[in-house]
Amino acid sequence: MSRSSEAAAMKRKRPDSSTQGLVDAELVVLNVVKSKKNLGIWVADVKKEANIAPALVDKCLTSLVKKNLIKKVPTIQNKAKKHYMAVEYEPSEELTGGAWYSEGKLDKEFITVLRETCLKVIGMMKVATVEGIHDFLKKRKVVECCTSQQVGEILNSMVLDDAIIEVKSTGLGEYHSIPIRSVCYRIAVGDTSGPKTIGPMASIPCGACPRISVCTPDGIISPKTCVYYTKWLNIEF
Repeated sequence: MSRSSEAAAMKRKRPDSSTQGLVDAELVVLNVVKSKKNLGIWVADVKKEANIAPALVDKCLTSLVKKNLIKKVPTIQNKAKKHYMAVEYEPSEELTGGAWYSEGKLDKEFITVLRETCLKVIGMMKVATVEGIHDFLKKRKVVECCTSQQVGEILNSMVLDDAIIEVKSTGLGEYHSIPIRSVCYRIAVGDTSGPKTIGPMASIPCGACPRISVCTPDGIISPKTCVYYTKWLNIEF
């Protein structure tokens, strides 16, 4: 074998420098955490999957954090639970709540402002698409750091709350500037002279939650782990 081929073979066999010096238990724990990618994993689940002594898992986790191979990440479901993730990943929106959360708390003020602003824009335009509303907000800088996806999620929650209605463009009349069959929104038709009524979804947290589309019974975002839903259940009507 030539020197060049020997060198290539040694290079292939060379272990990852970031894991050099780790004991077997640390490698097991690290691999378990890495396997969860941007979802991370709770300490209790690490202990189940690693299949080694719980006390040893705790020591390994502490050691791996000090070696900057894994990190603790906050979750919107339960801040008391220790959640770990490999340093090369960023927490998914399922863990952080995405742009709707600020420092682990639902940003109710931002949601309220965006809902009210979207309602005003639709009132001005008579009929509007998600893209149209987003472009309006972006050009006029009415709401900072707002994405088209966020506008869509807010509009969906407003439809559930009967504040607006979702329709398909006919390409005629008020819809002439919107492609046929494109989804668009307009103010709900009704008697506006009397007192305003609250939509059926407004009385529960789900009606205003922009993450309702990814909320499932057994998912990371779930009614079982939602503190707002739990508080609502404890309210006396």
